Amino acid sequence: MKKLLALAAVVEAVTGLALLIAPSLVGRLLFGTEDTGVAIPVARVLGIALIALGIACWPGPALRGMLTYGALVTAYLLYLAFGGEWVGFLLWPAVVLHAVLTLLLARAWFKPQDQGPT
Repeated sequence: MKKLLALAAVVEAVTGLALLIAPSLVGRLLFGTEDTGVAIPVARVLGIALIALGIACWPGPALRGMLTYGALVTAYLLYLAFGGEWVGFLLWPAVVLHAVLTLLLARAWFKPQDQGPT
């Protein structure tokens, strides 16, 4: 079962990386059409989510996957916001929300684990 989960994690992460790097090519290969317009940033956020899913499914703490997702999606949304092409009225609140969640997850990641009574 662990080998199957590891294989699924790798497949999802590789698919996510492909969506992040070449969303139009993946769209053409999967659906027979080019991704254009807003489909490109949406496909890249999906790619980030698949990478994080792959990391979360890899043996180890799932928190690592959510932390990866939060950090990468915050960075990508900031990139979009400063690029100016894809800026809706909820983009900045989404950036702030993801940044706050990422900071909270990072704090949980780096917080020493309670070993219980000794």
